[in-house]
Amino acid sequence: MIRKTALLLASVVIPSHALAQEAPQDPETRAEAPANERGDPSNDDFHGDIYVTASGVDRLDVVAGTSVLSGMQLQRESAGQVGDILASLPGVEASGFTPGASRPILRGFGGDRVRVLINDIGTIDASGASDDHAVAADPLIAERIEVLRGPAVLLYGSQAVGGAVNVITKRIPPGVPDEPFHLDMLAGIDSATGLLEGGVSLDTKVTDNIVFHVDGSYRNTDDIEIPGFAASDTLRADLLADAAEEEEEGEFEEAEELREAANIAGTVPNTYTETWSAGTGFAIFSGESNFGVSFDYYDTNYGVPGAPGVGHHHHGEEEHDEEEHGEEAGEEEGEEAVSIGLKRYRADFRANIDLGDGFFDSVQSRVGYSDYTHTEFEGAEIGTVFDVQGVEGRVELVQSRMGNWSGATGAQFSAQKFVATGAEAYIPPNNLETIALFTLQEFYFGPVELEAGVRYENTEIEALTLGLQRDFDTISASVGGGFTLFDDFRAGLNVSHTERAPTAAELFAEGPHIATQQFEIGNPALVEESSWGTEGYVRGEIGEVKVNASVYRNWFGDFIYLAGTGAEEDDLPVFAFMQQDADQWGAEAQITFPLIEGRDFSLLGDVRGAYTRVELDDGTNAPRIPPLSLYGALEGRWEHFDLRTEVEWYDGQDDVSPFETPTDGFTMVNASLGWHPFEGRENLTIMAQVDNIFDVEGRRHTSFTKEFVPMPGRNFKLTARASF
Repeated sequence: MIRKTALLLASVVIPSHALAQEAPQDPETRAEAPANERGDPSNDDFHGDIYVTASGVDRLDVVAGTSVLSGMQLQRESAGQVGDILASLPGVEASGFTPGASRPILRGFGGDRVRVLINDIGTIDASGASDDHAVAADPLIAERIEVLRGPAVLLYGSQAVGGAVNVITKRIPPGVPDEPFHLDMLAGIDSATGLLEGGVSLDTKVTDNIVFHVDGSYRNTDDIEIPGFAASDTLRADLLADAAEEEEEGEFEEAEELREAANIAGTVPNTYTETWSAGTGFAIFSGESNFGVSFDYYDTNYGVPGAPGVGHHHHGEEEHDEEEHGEEAGEEEGEEAVSIGLKRYRADFRANIDLGDGFFDSVQSRVGYSDYTHTEFEGAEIGTVFDVQGVEGRVELVQSRMGNWSGATGAQFSAQKFVATGAEAYIPPNNLETIALFTLQEFYFGPVELEAGVRYENTEIEALTLGLQRDFDTISASVGGGFTLFDDFRAGLNVSHTERAPTAAELFAEGPHIATQQFEIGNPALVEESSWGTEGYVRGEIGEVKVNASVYRNWFGDFIYLAGTGAEEDDLPVFAFMQQDADQWGAEAQITFPLIEGRDFSLLGDVRGAYTRVELDDGTNAPRIPPLSLYGALEGRWEHFDLRTEVEWYDGQDDVSPFETPTDGFTMVNASLGWHPFEGRENLTIMAQVDNIFDVEGRRHTSFTKEFVPMPGRNFKLTARASF
């Protein structure tokens, strides 16, 4: 306990590996301007000479396979949850539970296998525990969003087997602006959800060394509009068959309710959202050193649709009502609309201390504290409350580049207290503490670059009410090599070994998990999950053609998964956490290329694709693995206009796990027209777009709610983004 307290205090006082800072002036170390997913520096970046780049991403150009959304691309993909924003990137999907709750899925993995970060510190919320829990990060105030895949995530935690998503904000100002103040604004409306959103961000130079920041946002949507029936063809057929059976037995009222559920069309009931946030911060700069603090509040309320004909199961409360008031009272209670209210207070600290010209160039740290409350309402009544309080900090010593060698060594600490109270608290109260040590070293030999990293992590999980405690020691490592074939085109190979400690839900869950309509049972005897992985890649430019492609395979030992047992508890199918070996393989690629290049007009092509497969040792498939997806776009550019058309194709998914239904494929066509009349620091971008032009029905195979929550239909959207 003493060593943990000491490390925590050190991480607060000493300075973060992932520091957003003013670009260094040394041309050898200066970070390049972030490029958008079209592959070129965005001409509407709005931020002058300040580059916001996580230092890990900057150094990890061998091991890291990164994607970055910023500028017009971030505006075009704008959504309320970070998972939906990133879903068009190769190798990325969204959990898509509801419009109010959608986590990113990377290379087929979601939940706690993907770390979602805010400025390189975890969101410290309950979103990893269940897909119906929103990610407590506001995309409206994001300056850019980075996606890291592969061994690079060793810098952020061994839990992140799938990868990491980093939401970069300016709440702690990244540098001193040239102008006295800088104002960013965003507003948008749409037709398919009744969207009304707006955000504003202001940076003020108080003195030549002190910068103050304030921001706020608001987002409101109605129930989503869909092309046809809410229920899938399979679910609708089952509902109508059940209705006919009830009618034969003389239960005419029940039969009518089932038919009404089967015929819900045009909108998905109870899919509204309302979100707002506010934040402030400041930073002090002194030479190459700086530190800053920020505070913010995030508040969201959103509906959680129930499966048609099933309603929301109320364990305990329903039985109590039935005993006191009869069967009818229990049924009425089961029809209450379910919603979630989430409130999160957060404070962050960042510091960077310049150490001069010695062996170590700087010491960097970042610390985040979060107080999170998530309340599930059944109508107006409180059902279950989730409380999470936690702190996470990291400190890193960055080495000066000495000849062919550079690197960094650091430590990370996190502590979280999780408490769920209510009839559906299927995860017991628990405390989680982790301590990690890591190092990353790079070596340069002309066209060859080698990189090696290792991370040791100790994880303690204590289930308070059960009197159980588990302690895990995990070691993860990666070795990578890249060879520059010519100019800026590189090929390479990475080999990695990762170990992941089980989560509290995987160990201790026991009870009805209403969001997934399953009775989940954890396994306190689970051991660490491990994997060996290899990834080959090519990245860079061949003339004007930009290529980023990877092929990967991972061999898992003691892979943890949730599987049906065939039993039933509380009228729900029982699913238990189990372990066995598994294989994962896949590929992802993006190629952008010019078709027409002229002085007044250019036409660019953008092609993407991704495929992944996870097969267990017994020959069955892992659940909710996304299908093959392909993406093609054409973008015409004039001096002040960008016209883009996109085709997104998703194959059907028939490689399903037991108790999982297949998903039909679909194709969506989108178009957008962006107008940016000004260039430089004062900027305005107005974008008109139509998503799903042909109003087709699409369902994400990765979603627990795919059978009754399809993707939105045809959607006309208008957004405006300004910077002055």
